[in-house]
Amino acid sequence: MEWQEYVGYVGSFLMFSTFWMKTMIPLRLAGIAANCAMVVYAAAVGLYPMVAMQVLMLPVNVYRLIQMRGLLLRVSEATDGTFHPDALVPFMDKERHADGDILFREGDDSHKLYLIRAGRVRLQELDHVLGPGEMLGEIGILSDSNRRTATAICEGQVKLSSITRADVTQLFFQNPEFGFFLMRLVTDRLLSNQSRSKVHQDTLARN
Repeated sequence: MEWQEYVGYVGSFLMFSTFWMKTMIPLRLAGIAANCAMVVYAAAVGLYPMVAMQVLMLPVNVYRLIQMRGLLLRVSEATDGTFHPDALVPFMDKERHADGDILFREGDDSHKLYLIRAGRVRLQELDHVLGPGEMLGEIGILSDSNRRTATAICEGQVKLSSITRADVTQLFFQNPEFGFFLMRLVTDRLLSNQSRSKVHQDTLARN
């Protein structure tokens, strides 16, 4: 058997192996190796249409590999907490509210996520106040019911930036940093609310 045939068998095996791989980076690496092997084999035996096909497939596999490595790097950075809410501002609308304005009530449809730029917002049922740089409305955005879990009342003159539920959903899937940030925000908020609720119940029990 000539060396060309050995190369052809190796390339065929590598190409076949891509159908069994469950993760994308090994699949793309095997695909690139298969493309290279099949280019050598096809050129050696004069199968020029196959050469053309493999040459066209090679940059696609390389590009997808680079994309996947970049995505993994962004996810790794996201898990380190590198995302900052100010990155959302270009996608948000500005709002101004007066003292006593109600942003939403418990049970309302949750159609916006808010970032407080100035002033304070009280979550009535939780007796908790949020200030500049903090976000609210994230739990309702991600919940199955899409309902508000508390009533939000403005204290003083409040400046907000808001983003719609549709835009949040789009950013969640397109931007790993934002997705991890939002999940952490929801988790921290739920744990914090649970802790405050327990303290409140303990206080009532003592009284």
